Amino acid sequence: MLLGYARVSTDDQDLTLQKTALKAAGCRRTFEEKVSGAKRARPELDRMLEQLRDDDVVVVTRLDRLARSTRDLLDIAEKLNEAGAGLRSLAEPWADTTTPAGRMVLTVFAGIAEFERELIHQRTSSGRAAAMARGVKFGRKPKLTPDQIALGQRLVGEGTSVREAAKLLKCHHATLYRALNHPAQMPVHRSTR
Repeated sequence: MLLGYARVSTDDQDLTLQKTALKAAGCRRTFEEKVSGAKRARPELDRMLEQLRDDDVVVVTRLDRLARSTRDLLDIAEKLNEAGAGLRSLAEPWADTTTPAGRMVLTVFAGIAEFERELIHQRTSSGRAAAMARGVKFGRKPKLTPDQIALGQRLVGEGTSVREAAKLLKCHHATLYRALNHPAQMPVHRSTR
C-alpha cells in the first residue's frame, strides 16, 4: 500500500499541492503535519511509522518534507527497512528504496554520513589533544581554590561542621566534602591575573 506523508513548516502554509501530488501518485492514505522539520516531535510521522506493514511504501513529494538532515533521512529509511517498507520521493526519483538503484544510493549516503562523522570525531580529538598540550583545562573551573580548600580543612580540623564551613566558603557542602576527601583529584586552574 502507498502511504503519503505531507508536511509544511507553519500553519500559514498549505498542504494542498503535496496532498494532490500524493493522491495522483496513488497514495491511499496521507499523514499530514504542520510542524517545523527542525522539531524532533512529529506525531503524524511517528504514527505513520508505527502503522507500517510489509510492502508498504512511504511516498513524499520531496525528501525535505520527510527528513531534517541526511542523518535523519537515513534513520527514517532504516526504520522503514526494519518494517519491511520502502521509501519513494516524487521529486527525487533516485531516492526510491523499492528499486536496487535507490537502495544503492541510500547505502552510499549512509557511507558518506559515517565517513563525515568519523572525520568530525578525528578533528575534535586532535583539537582537544592539541589544546591539552598547550595547557588548556576542560570542564568547569573548580568551585574552590587551593587556598579555600586549605581554609576548609583548617575550619573542620578546629571543630567547625562541614556544612558551616561550606556556608562560610559559599559553596555546597558536597563540594567541600569532595575537596576534603580527595584534594589531589580537584583540578587546579591557574589564575591569569
